[in-house]
Amino acid sequence: MSRIGKNPITIPPEIQVTLSPAAVRVQGPKGTLDVSIHPEIKVEQKDNQLVVTRPSDSAKHRALHGTMRQLVANAVQGVTQGFQKELELRGVGYQASMNGKRLVLQLGYSHDIIFEPPEGIDIKAERTTITIFGMDKQLVGEVAAKIRSFRKPEPYKGKGIRYKDEYVRIKQGKTVGS
Repeated sequence: MSRIGKNPITIPPEIQVTLSPAAVRVQGPKGTLDVSIHPEIKVEQKDNQLVVTRPSDSAKHRALHGTMRQLVANAVQGVTQGFQKELELRGVGYQASMNGKRLVLQLGYSHDIIFEPPEGIDIKAERTTITIFGMDKQLVGEVAAKIRSFRKPEPYKGKGIRYKDEYVRIKQGKTVGS
């Protein structure tokens, strides 16, 4: 049995779960999330827990079992606590600020980069730190990756946008041969 898939998902008291054959709807204090479920995987509610089961031990079903369980668990966590990612700006003059809902980035280009976050994502910028909040884990990760792609960390000086606690290996520059 899958180590992740066999773990039941505990439902906090403030959460409402609606099960249908094709989807699980999770409602909580932060909002509502729908998770599509593969037709061969079954999700059942027992007391205050959700249990995900698979029909057979084939490799396909084992993979789907763990994946579907984790997607439902992420939805439960998202509507209760939410998710966040932090980014750091490194480089002389690199800074971020908020203009209403828009993120304004100054990254050494001749122009400012203005990023409009998608629905369901909140961004907080404090000069060299950007924090992304949301209840959908996948969307938070996508937005963080998109912002990072505007100026990825370069390997010679380490300038750019990086995830907090990301390690960038610095390469040695050119040396003059004698």
